[in-house]
Amino acid sequence: MITFSLLLLFSASIAAQEINWISFEEAVTEAQKEGNTKKIFVDVYTDWCGWCKKMDKDTFQNPEVAAYMQENFLMVKFNAEGKEPIEFDGRTFEYVPSGRRGYHQLALALLKGRLSYPTVVFLDEEMKMLSPVPGYQKVDPFMQIARYFGENIYKEQDWKSYSATGK
Repeated sequence: MITFSLLLLFSASIAAQEINWISFEEAVTEAQKEGNTKKIFVDVYTDWCGWCKKMDKDTFQNPEVAAYMQENFLMVKFNAEGKEPIEFDGRTFEYVPSGRRGYHQLALALLKGRLSYPTVVFLDEEMKMLSPVPGYQKVDPFMQIARYFGENIYKEQDWKSYSATGK
């Protein structure tokens, strides 16, 4: 009985540290609800991107990262080559075939025209762009960036000054 209870407790603590990824549309709906205090985080990835998979495994599955992000952000995983149209901000964003692979217009907009994977994007509570952050991020640098936006430090201090503190 004790072993079973410990197993349940261990399973619950692991589950609490996982990120609950939602769609972009779900994030928009949640962000528009009265009383929403969470910013939006978008992980823009592709199925073929090795660094995206590494960041999923090494960074997003880290218990500290998962707990912090889940508490402070609506967490979106967005396939930059997804084929479904998305309505946002009075516009329809669609998949654009291009060469061997295409791209989604929303990915192009979120990444400010620079399709590079992985790139994570921080949006405020009103879905206004704070910043795209391109490239693979290890846990510590990622947490520094996440806190900069998650704790509204960006409103008081520029990134260069903040990042120099090493927090």
